[in-house]
Amino acid sequence: MTTLYQLLKKIKERPGMYIGYPSVSDLFMFLCGYRRACQDLGIPLSEEEKEFHEFQPWLQKRFAVNTSASWAKIILLYSSNETHGFEMFFDLFSEFLQERHHLAEKFPKNSTF
Repeated sequence: MTTLYQLLKKIKERPGMYIGYPSVSDLFMFLCGYRRACQDLGIPLSEEEKEFHEFQPWLQKRFAVNTSASWAKIILLYSSNETHGFEMFFDLFSEFLQERHHLAEKFPKNSTF
């Protein structure tokens, strides 16, 4: 079975195959659907999925914003368009993982993730 981070890497490499075009909003909606499908199937959260849930508070802290807006909306506030937001998501997510340390070797800062 593909893990969440493996899926994200695939989406980054070939967004058209998964979400149509590189869009941070479409990525967000895809991941909402992914999570909903897992819930409907009774699949418990994996460790990666639990860690991913920490991305939102990390992003709010990173940009010093206090909002109920999604991580995609926060990223869009700091990007020029959906495509830039999509690229920015992966840069920020890589930074998030770097700070989490336990995945630093798996996803180095300058990696293709």
